[in-house]
Amino acid sequence: MSELKAFNKWGTEGISIADPGLRDYITLAPRIVPKTGARYAGNRFYKSRVFIVERLINKIMIPGHKGKKHNKSSGHCTGKASTAYKLMFETLQLVEKRTSENPIKVLAKAIENAAPREEIVTIEYGGARYPKAVECAPQRRVDLALRYFVQGAYQKSFGTKRKAAETLAEEIVFAYQSSPSSNAISKKNEIERQADASR
Repeated sequence: MSELKAFNKWGTEGISIADPGLRDYITLAPRIVPKTGARYAGNRFYKSRVFIVERLINKIMIPGHKGKKHNKSSGHCTGKASTAYKLMFETLQLVEKRTSENPIKVLAKAIENAAPREEIVTIEYGGARYPKAVECAPQRRVDLALRYFVQGAYQKSFGTKRKAAETLAEEIVFAYQSSPSSNAISKKNEIERQADASR
């Protein structure tokens, strides 16, 4: 029996998650067509059992707000699965071309590198507000990394001649290399620096 491959092109055998905190939250079980149609949406932590590429496709469709503004919510953010699917396939091809490695492995490592470990919450005590550092939950760490990838890619392609697939591939490759040129890595460093100062 032949191995099942993502997009019928890339296998996931031998890919492992080094971060023990994220091991149960990044699913690498491949799908030829990564689209479950939110079949498990009613179940708690259902996202953790969804193929990681599909989670990124879902983020491409709805990237979330940036600083309370949905100012980049047009273009690719239509909620149309076929548009996001094509964009993701192009992105993985570009990642493979740039790194000469399995793009699923590159994506998994990029998420590990970009997932913030701490963040800050605002606490009100006696009428005064002050920030407090808290640990970031594993599922939220993955969600934030995916969100920062997509928002960084849209920011670089918005109003320019660059394609979204090209900028998203760049984001993933930079995060894989732990380069601060990646929006996700720079956001992670900024959040962790603020959390460190709020102890």
